[in-house]
Order: sequence, then C-alpha cells, then structure tokens
Amino acid sequence: MSTVLRAEGLWKSFGDQPVLRGVSLDLSRHEVVAVIGSSGSGKSTLLRCLNLLESIDDGRILLGDDDISDPRVDADRVRSRLGTVFQGYNLFPHLSVLDNVTLASRVVRRVPRRDAEERGKVLLDRVGLAAFAHEHPDRLSGGQQQRAALARAIATDPEVLLLDEITSALDPELVGEVLGLVRQLAEDGATILMATHEMAFARDVAHRVLFLDEGRVLEEGTPAQVFEAPREARTREFLTRFRA
Repeated sequence: MSTVLRAEGLWKSFGDQPVLRGVSLDLSRHEVVAVIGSSGSGKSTLLRCLNLLESIDDGRILLGDDDISDPRVDADRVRSRLGTVFQGYNLFPHLSVLDNVTLASRVVRRVPRRDAEERGKVLLDRVGLAAFAHEHPDRLSGGQQQRAALARAIATDPEVLLLDEITSALDPELVGEVLGLVRQLAEDGATILMATHEMAFARDVAHRVLFLDEGRVLEEGTPAQVFEAPREARTREFLTRFRA
C-alpha cells in the first residue's frame, strides 16, 4: 500500500514546554491507525500539526509526495485534502446543516452550489440526518452534530481523515452512533488517523495502534500486540490504569 501521510521527527513546544518530541509515523492508503495515550501526551497537538493548525518547530510532514510543512504552502488548499473532525464539532452555528456540509466544496473546491448540495444531501442521508438538512446545528443532539461534522469532513473526498477524540464530548449513549459511522467509513476504505480513548474501538477497528507518551511514540504495533502483549512497561501501566 502506498503511503498517504508521513510525519518525520516532529518537534513542537509551547513556550518552554515540549509537547511533541521527535514523533514519526506513516499512514498507508485505506489504513486505520489509532493514537492512544493519556491526556497531555500530545495526541491533539499531533493532529493539529498534521493539518497545519499548529506550526512545527522541527521535522517534516508529507502528504503524498508534497512537503506540506514547507512554510510556503497554501494551508487552506492542504486542509481541503484532509478531513478533520474535532471533539467539539466546530459546526458554524449560523449556517444550516447542509450549508455546513457543503461549505468547503463550494468555497475551496469551487463546486457549483447545486452539485455540492446534491452530494451534501446524499451524505446527510448516509449519516442519518437527511431530515435535518435545513436545520441549524443547535437543533441537533451532540451525536447528530458530530455525525454532521463527519459528513462535512468527507464531503471533499479527503485523502486522509483526522479524527481528534471525536467522542469525548458526547454523552455515553451517543458514543456508539458516532463510532458506528466511523466503523462504516473504515469498512468502506477510508484512510483514518484517529486519536481516541475508545480502547475497544481501537482494538476492533484499527490496523495499527500508536501509544504516545510525553510526546513520544513509545510503542507501535497491531492492536493484538499493543493491547494483549505490550512491550513497554509504560504501555502496560497506561492500559492497566485505563481498564481500572
């Protein structure tokens, strides 16, 4: 499989506090990689660096053959190749659900409104929100808003989906409906890098798991290896505490 996204030795600090310490990873087409680790381990910062919302201090990020960490790149154009979903939905409250889903297609990709809306309606039907196309986000539950955010993320046919703790702000009963959609996207062949606390989901859906600890990739392997036979003592400690 060809590599779609690669990070090479990423360093990022906020003031005197290093958050990423030489993180390297690669993501192949149609692969699902879960990034796990405790709060503060650098998971969200890593994803924000990969979609250029944060600049890196050192290292390199490649999207396909393009060095997107080059400061001369058009960040908006790069982000149009990446579908990103955050834990806080980030839907525009003044726009309808359909307008939220189609915005990037219309503004960045210059897709005609009629064509963008036709695709947007298909996507909203796919995520079970066809009836809410013309509602504003505040009329939706948290789970519905997150499904709308996922529809928006895939509307531009992104090369990679970056999912940042997308269930952490949801009530427990809503987590399943969002993870079910991500599972379906994975089964359909999406390329996904997902920071998550949902260990059972990572074990069942991911092809590989990265354990991030204090800004470093401490362990990497298949879900069976990482969850059932971790090599590092710190990984074992984290999993034991998490299960507890």
